[in-house]
Formats: sequence, C-alpha cells, structure tokens
Amino acid sequence: MLLAEAAAEASTSTYTSFDIYVLIFTAVIAIAFIRQVITPKKNFFALGFAGVSLVVFGLMDVIMIKGW
Repeated sequence: MLLAEAAAEASTSTYTSFDIYVLIFTAVIAIAFIRQVITPKKNFFALGFAGVSLVVFGLMDVIMIKGW
C-alpha cells in the first residue's frame, strides 16, 4: 500500500503555470546577453550580470523541466 502511494507521488508532475514565465524570462535574458556580445561598445558589468543570470536561469530551467 505504501509502495503504491510512493510510486503515485513520484510520477505526478510538478508543472505549474509559473513555469511558462520562467522560460520566457530566460529567453529575454538570452536576448539581452546576445545583444551585449554583439554591440561594439561593450558594458562588461551588464555582460557579466547577464551571463551569470543566464547560467542560473538555464540550470533552473533544466531542473524544472526534469520535474515535469
């Protein structure tokens, strides 16, 4: 009985409607990072901040999608 309940809980999805917003925000950060790389006059603070944010949100997306 307990084993069946544990299996049912393990197979349930952790998807929420907030996940879509996280994916959209990751895309916006990626666009900002690419624009900073392309521009001839680089703002290194903005480039570093966008790079770190993109890595963090990318990892968060991977973990989030694995839970679906």
